[in-house]
Amino acid sequence: MEESRVNVTVFILLGLTQDPQMQKVLFLVLLITYIVTVTGNLLIVTTIICSQTLGSPMYFFLAFLSLIDACYSSSIVPKMLADLLSDTKAISFNGCMVQLFLEHFLGAAEIVLLVVMAYDRYVAICRPLHYMTVMSHRTCCLLVGGCWVVGFLHSFGQILVTLWLPFCGPNVMDHFTCDIFPLMQLACTDTFLSGLLVAVNGGLIPVVTFVMLLVSYAVILCSLRTHSSAGRKKALSTCGSHITVIVLFFVPCTFMYLRPVATLPMDKAIAIFYTLVTPMLNPVIYTVRNAEVKNAIRVLLRGNVISDNK
Repeated sequence: MEESRVNVTVFILLGLTQDPQMQKVLFLVLLITYIVTVTGNLLIVTTIICSQTLGSPMYFFLAFLSLIDACYSSSIVPKMLADLLSDTKAISFNGCMVQLFLEHFLGAAEIVLLVVMAYDRYVAICRPLHYMTVMSHRTCCLLVGGCWVVGFLHSFGQILVTLWLPFCGPNVMDHFTCDIFPLMQLACTDTFLSGLLVAVNGGLIPVVTFVMLLVSYAVILCSLRTHSSAGRKKALSTCGSHITVIVLFFVPCTFMYLRPVATLPMDKAIAIFYTLVTPMLNPVIYTVRNAEVKNAIRVLLRGNVISDNK
């Protein structure tokens, strides 16, 4: 099996389109989107780090969410942009494995972080008197560390499944990035069992997590009946942002991975959505209805302008 696998040292990515003119248009659109995505998320991270008013655990987790989004897009988009301007859209076997590992590592870490953020909101709204005790800085650091550990274990499992497959001939992948299902279709063996493992690891777990998150937010929203009108409005605003991000992230991921090994015509568009569009929208979702974050960004930008003038 090892000799067969070594026969394929390079994969060819077909990319988003074969039309040269469309490739140029897509390059410009995706480059602008990528710049906005990374800039917006890093602005959130910088604002939370520099602001003295955003010291609560909620913003601590939001900073890590923005960091993950910036890194997640950066693990995929730069290669995709380079391929749009290149005639040979090739990636080495080792480079493909690295990209696959980073995608699933960061994606799984984000899934767990969204669960942590839901728990944070539950404690803040349902047990407000115990909030600072339960969500201490040490606890927050341990929870974030747990996100990275789970992300690593999930991604390591996906890599093991992929490395177990023999690649002995076909090397043309109808995708713009290395992902598990397009890779499995190139394997020179039956992939039913491997596909089942991937569906459980990459599809069933997000579904269960998604349902748990929706149930937890339903409990949180039900508990708001005992709060004041102002408290309900603030809690609804925060929870609404979280629920929107959860839906935008989980629904596409569930569609992509909770199914038999196959590629569908809409896969590329859905992959673009959760690798680039969702990370771009997250900073907007979390800031548009959050006066504290907006004020902190204004203070940060105003301070930089004053510093430049000096």
